[in-house]
Amino acid sequence: MNIEQVREYTLSLLGVTEDQPFGDDIITFRLEGKIFVCLWLGGGKYDMKDSVSRLALKLAPERNEELRALFSAVTPAYHWNKKHWSDVYYEQLDDSLVMEWIKESYHLVASKLPKNVRQKYK
Repeated sequence: MNIEQVREYTLSLLGVTEDQPFGDDIITFRLEGKIFVCLWLGGGKYDMKDSVSRLALKLAPERNEELRALFSAVTPAYHWNKKHWSDVYYEQLDDSLVMEWIKESYHLVASKLPKNVRQKYK
């Protein structure tokens, strides 16, 4: 996947919005105002690892541990709570895995929404 494919796929999920609260080098994707993906655009103060493309995903703590153990392209998130967030170097992984994990992050955030709001995203 390239950066545009990541963006297009994430925006294709029901109710997703994007913004740039942390500056021009980061896009955050939200569901009902809750961030579930943070996509690094390159450069800026969040530059690391030789400018390798990455995104941060919010996942269950045990899932983060599992993915980090299985994939070298999944690491603790650089600027996020490392228990709940992982950096995913998406260009190093199969597209289907990246899409699966984005959707998993989306569903995790949806599951925490108030019941009357959550019903829209089942």
